[in-house]
Amino acid sequence: MKALLLELKLLIIEALDLEDIRPDDIGDDTSLFADEGLGLDSIDALELGVALRKKYRLQLIKGDSQVREHFRSPRSLAEFIHSQNIASH
Repeated sequence: MKALLLELKLLIIEALDLEDIRPDDIGDDTSLFADEGLGLDSIDALELGVALRKKYRLQLIKGDSQVREHFRSPRSLAEFIHSQNIASH
């Protein structure tokens, strides 16, 4: 899971062009959207969702009430990716 967390942090930085942020700057439980976290917005969420679907073949269902919870932090994204990969095998 540690490797997946690092991979996700790098993906977040790359997909959103966060040039001044390094993976070490993002805690595993850092909020992606709250002001006290990375402060991402809805456009960032869409871009991140596209990057995640491409890289991990995630099934993100529009209107799914849990999507917001999955995108809460790098850890919650990693857990979601892990559960999707297990379910698809």
